[in-house]
Amino acid sequence: MFAARAARQTFGLFQKRAFSASSSQLSKVAVLGAAGGIGQPLSLLLKLNPHVTELALYDIRGGPGVAADLSHINTNSTVTGYEPTPTGLSEALKGSEIVLIPAGVPRKPGMTRDDLFNTNASIVRDLAKAVADASPEAKILVISNPVNSTVPIVSEVFKSKGVYNPKRLFGVTTLDVVRASRFISQVKGTDPANEAVPVVGGHSGVTIVPLLSQSNHPSLDGEARDKLVHRIQFGGDEVVKAKDGAGSATLSMAFAGARFAESLLKAAKGEKGVVEPTFVDSPLYKDQGVEFFASRVELGPNGVEKILDVGKLPEYEEKLLEASLDGLKKNIQKGIDFVKANP
Repeated sequence: MFAARAARQTFGLFQKRAFSASSSQLSKVAVLGAAGGIGQPLSLLLKLNPHVTELALYDIRGGPGVAADLSHINTNSTVTGYEPTPTGLSEALKGSEIVLIPAGVPRKPGMTRDDLFNTNASIVRDLAKAVADASPEAKILVISNPVNSTVPIVSEVFKSKGVYNPKRLFGVTTLDVVRASRFISQVKGTDPANEAVPVVGGHSGVTIVPLLSQSNHPSLDGEARDKLVHRIQFGGDEVVKAKDGAGSATLSMAFAGARFAESLLKAAKGEKGVVEPTFVDSPLYKDQGVEFFASRVELGPNGVEKILDVGKLPEYEEKLLEASLDGLKKNIQKGIDFVKANP
C-alpha cells in the first residue's frame, strides 16, 4: 500500500493539482516510439497516471521490453508491448483514445528541428497511415520534431484517407510553456507553479512567441526581457549542447507530453475549463496563409472545444508574431509538400 501511494505522490509532483480518476472509466493510450529517449520516460509517467487504464507500447525495437519493465510498477493500469510488425502496430492502436507519437531521431549539436525533417517526416507519415487505418477516432498528439511540419503531414495523410478531424490532431508545444514558467520564475525568484506564460505560434526558434505581457510580470522589458524571450525560444539548444551530442530534451519533453495527455483525458471525462497551449488547425491566421497555429485551446470530450484568441499585443510582441507567422507558413507548406511528393 505504501509503495502504491508513494508512486501516486511522485506523479502528483509533476503538476500542482493531483490526478484522480474513476476506475470505471477506461482509457487506452498508445505510445508510438515507446523505447526511445522521450518514449520511455513518457510511458513511465503515463503508467503512473490513474486516468490511464491500458497502456499500449510500440517501437521498431524494444517495445515489449519496456512494457515488461513498466508492468512491474504497482499501479492498476495494464501495459502491453507490441511486436514491430504491421499487425503489432495495428493491435497497439485499436481502441486507443489517445495516440502519442514521440518516434523519430533526436537533435544533435548544430542541428535545427528542420534538419530532422527528412528522417522524421517519413516516420511520422507511415505512423499516421497506421493510425488512420486502425484508430481514426483517436486523439493524436504529435511530439516528433519538427512539429511545425509533422502535424501538417499527419493532417494530409488523414485527409487522403477521408478521416481527418481537425479537433483531434494536436502538436505538443507544452514544453515551451513549461520552460517559460520555469525560466521566468528564475528571473523573478518566484514559484514556477504559480507562473503562467501563454506561448503562441509554433514549436521552433523564432516561431515560438512567449506573451510576457500576459504573464504575471507584464512590465518586464529591456535586456532582461530580450534574454528571457531568446532563452524560451531556443531552450532546446541549451539541452542539446549540454548533452554534448548524446541527445536532446527528452525528459522535459516527456513531462510536457504526459501533462498534455493528462489534460485531454480530464477533458474527455467531463472536466470543464481545461485549457492548454497546443499547435492545431486554427482559424486565427488562415487569412494570412497559416493553417496551423499554437495558442491556448479549451479542451473537451471531442478534443478541441474552443480556440482562444491571442488578444491585443504590445508592439514588441507583434513583431515577434510577424516573424513567427512568416516561419510557420514555410514550415507548414514543407509538411504538405512532403506528403504530396511522397504519398
